[in-house]
Amino acid sequence: MDVRQCEVQRKAWELPFLAEAREVAGLRRVMALQLRLWGLSELTDVAQLCVTELVTNVITHVGYETPTTLAVSMAGTRLRIEVRDPDARALPTLLAAMDGDETGRGMAIIDAITDRWGVILRADSKVTWCELRTDLATPSGHTGGKRVSTVEALLARYCEMVHPRACSTGPLEVAVAEEVAINLIADLLHWLRAHGCDPDEALDRAQMSFEVEVGEVA
Repeated sequence: MDVRQCEVQRKAWELPFLAEAREVAGLRRVMALQLRLWGLSELTDVAQLCVTELVTNVITHVGYETPTTLAVSMAGTRLRIEVRDPDARALPTLLAAMDGDETGRGMAIIDAITDRWGVILRADSKVTWCELRTDLATPSGHTGGKRVSTVEALLARYCEMVHPRACSTGPLEVAVAEEVAINLIADLLHWLRAHGCDPDEALDRAQMSFEVEVGEVA
């Protein structure tokens, strides 16, 4: 069995909407939810800002209630955000906004916070896109570094021993790995009790350690 990693399926998606200020909050929520499902929550703030600025650019320079589409995908190991609108003439422009200016900062913000961005012109539309760098090693990989990779190898080995049928087709998918992890935790609690340790105390200590470490990363 391949024990390299649990695969995270990050399937491209798109969402049509009318370019209105009231739509922005909903689009930001959708983005946050998607990034959580993709294991990329650390990109939430910057990705939401990208959505806000790109959609606001359409509202300001193309028009209120313009039929628009938000599309999100992976470009290799980068997160790619696209906003598509039907006006190939009103091009996003990178301006050097002066202090006190209330407009003209949108693409300057995009330029500052993204890894790269650009515009694709089509016959009757355009796509304004930007990409954010991630810590992923592969498009279907995950963040977390060596510690998470080590645990995945452990989960794969445990799965081979306890649930060989579920682990015989290739790398563990996240849904399968989650069940394997829960079973492993339960078995560890049995081991602790068998050796005279308090499982509840161990869980509390583990939870406290996890929360401290996550807080430090945040």
